[in-house]
Amino acid sequence: MTLRFIRTGLAMLLAASALQAWAQDFPNRAITMVMPYAAGGPGDTITRVFAGAMQKHLGQQIVVDNTAGASGSIGTAKVARAKADGYTLLMIHVSHATNQAMYKSLPYHPVDDFEPIGRATSGPMVIVARNDFPAKNLNEFVAYLKANAAKVSLAHAGVGSASHLCGLMMMNALNVKLNEIPYKGTGPALTDLMGGQVDLLCDQTSGTVPSVKTGKIKAYASAGKTRLPQLPEVPAISDAGVEGFDINISFGLYAPKGTPKPVLDQLTGALQKSVSDPEVRQRLEAMGISAVSADLARPEALRAHLKNEIDTLGGLLIKAGVKAN
Repeated sequence: MTLRFIRTGLAMLLAASALQAWAQDFPNRAITMVMPYAAGGPGDTITRVFAGAMQKHLGQQIVVDNTAGASGSIGTAKVARAKADGYTLLMIHVSHATNQAMYKSLPYHPVDDFEPIGRATSGPMVIVARNDFPAKNLNEFVAYLKANAAKVSLAHAGVGSASHLCGLMMMNALNVKLNEIPYKGTGPALTDLMGGQVDLLCDQTSGTVPSVKTGKIKAYASAGKTRLPQLPEVPAISDAGVEGFDINISFGLYAPKGTPKPVLDQLTGALQKSVSDPEVRQRLEAMGISAVSADLARPEALRAHLKNEIDTLGGLLIKAGVKAN
């Protein structure tokens, strides 16, 4: 018994030493950061900003892989199946929490099949309208929607998108049912909003703020409890006494389940340095979003954020009976 105990202990010690030596050598080749959406959008830009910043701290190139499709689930599944060695990562936003509610089955579990590394960004939402929408201010806007819901069209970027979730939350908070108009992305939805073909859109500041500032559309409120630094003159929806309407889109970084903790620690350290980098913060602010604090760029914060989004936003989709095609 004693000899077996010694042998077992020695084997565990050798395995731990080998793991430590391997982790200390990480990374010794290029890392792939999967962005499960098409190139050119805000998520792609965010991923490339962090890939460029983190590779400076890790000493190896980080290659961005756009594997798009099925609301991000194709690229996400690719990472779930990857070897758990820290060389394949996932940068993703709210769809990681909501796809489980929309799809009958997924080839992965958003919690069980991934190791959280940390949050990266925080992106507020804003309610915008065509320039000639009748309401002159936020209180008139709320009153108009309640009185004319059947006549108001609400654009969004597709089922399960950030703009779709924002619109659902707004309708729930106001207890109205607007005419939802789905588009294949925020770009065409915003184009039609500027052209007056649709009435409203609730979306991330990264896409809407530039059009508000140039006078192509008008903003009624931030979709939360505070005003936006990008649009300080625009009130928060809570200023009109609207409760239960607070949504913020955050990107987070994940690794496959089973990735060794020493490797995760290195990745988290690089992410924390990146969110604190003035150049990174400046580039993101130019897009209308913010890098999170270093305290939020850690596994515990991302794990808690994901759980909250699964409960609130996933629950919102389930309540609305929304399913992917």
